[in-house]
Amino acid sequence: MQPQQTTQINWKRNLLVLTIVQFLSTAGFSLVYPFLPLYVRELGIATRGSLAFWAGMVFSAQAVTMMIASPIWGAVADRRGRKLMLARATIGGAIIMAAMGMVQSAEQLVILRALQGAVTGVLAATNALVAASTPRDQIGFAMGTTNMARWVGVAGGPVIGGLLGEAFGFRESFWITGALLGLAGLAVIFFVQEDFVPQARAQREGFWEGYSHLLHAPGMRGLYALTFLRSLGATLITPILALFVLGLNRNVESGAAALTGVAIGAAAVTSALSAVYLGRVGDRYGHSYVLIGSAVAAAFLQIPQIFVTSPQQLIIFQALAGIATGGLIPATAALMNLWSPQGNQGATYGLDTSVQASARTVAPMIAAAIAVSAGYRGVFAGTAVVYAILAAISIRVVRAVPSSAQAAWSAGQTLHPPTQPPHPPRK
Repeated sequence: MQPQQTTQINWKRNLLVLTIVQFLSTAGFSLVYPFLPLYVRELGIATRGSLAFWAGMVFSAQAVTMMIASPIWGAVADRRGRKLMLARATIGGAIIMAAMGMVQSAEQLVILRALQGAVTGVLAATNALVAASTPRDQIGFAMGTTNMARWVGVAGGPVIGGLLGEAFGFRESFWITGALLGLAGLAVIFFVQEDFVPQARAQREGFWEGYSHLLHAPGMRGLYALTFLRSLGATLITPILALFVLGLNRNVESGAAALTGVAIGAAAVTSALSAVYLGRVGDRYGHSYVLIGSAVAAAFLQIPQIFVTSPQQLIIFQALAGIATGGLIPATAALMNLWSPQGNQGATYGLDTSVQASARTVAPMIAAAIAVSAGYRGVFAGTAVVYAILAAISIRVVRAVPSSAQAAWSAGQTLHPPTQPPHPPRK
């Protein structure tokens, strides 16, 4: 038996509030991305190690702890409620991010980044709430809408952060982030609806049993493999982007942070717009079609970025690639909700966040290895290869799942009825 809602909540109101929360939280977190390596350099190193090492640790520490903590928080969400977990992620993030503006060394910043990864996880909690409260035939639109808010936050945050960092200094950006996350937390507490009834203790699945059940559902392991590749492709260039832009800008440091923010923001804007549209397309024609088409387009659109000669060219091609990558997240998230056992949305998206974090953990090391051997342009070539592999696996997954999923539904091995096949028959 799974937790059930006792009354019908207003899913449209929930979606509106959660969209705002997603925007505020993502914009806040994204404020600091363009200048994190520069902030590390400003803080200095209290112990030993190179600047490059500690700059990499700032990114990796948060990803490692999030990878470990997210499945745990996901299981807790299915037992205690998803709204509680979202409030924890936003309020906890507000406190930690504000504290980052007060650190005195790179080591202290790394410790707080690790704590941030362990405490936060707004995306997973938001996705779980949306999946639990949205009608199944609207899930693509709902996931696309919240991911639009996410990408708008990713777009606006770096641009604002880059400008604030150059105009006022880096510490103020962390305090602004804390304020935005605090507002998001208050919105969750006062406006998000969740009529959650926990399972009786005797009916609950154990932690490992629940995740084993999830991973044995048809197609779920394939979707998590796609999640890893999608996150790896999206973050592979992040550690080298500021340095690449600096080189394109003829090593003139003035304006490099702002141009990096604009490049990130350009991709995020186009991703935001395509997420909603392609989410609707997925609801109507099949999310698998959107998944495969977006992956193929993302692979091809990385190739021109290898040959750019100015920051402006890079911004243009980042914007075009964002159209393709914007379709990957809602398509994958919608298929997860359709194929996973019902009632475990917290575990489903908690593990999803953990897999994404694992990709972010290894991405800086892979990017550094490629950059050393093939230069910064080689990282873009590596990203194209990642998306090409993602496209090939997507085709394999969606071809393999329909017959096995239907058999599982018929045998009662999952609580999701086959209201929509993974890809509809041709007319």
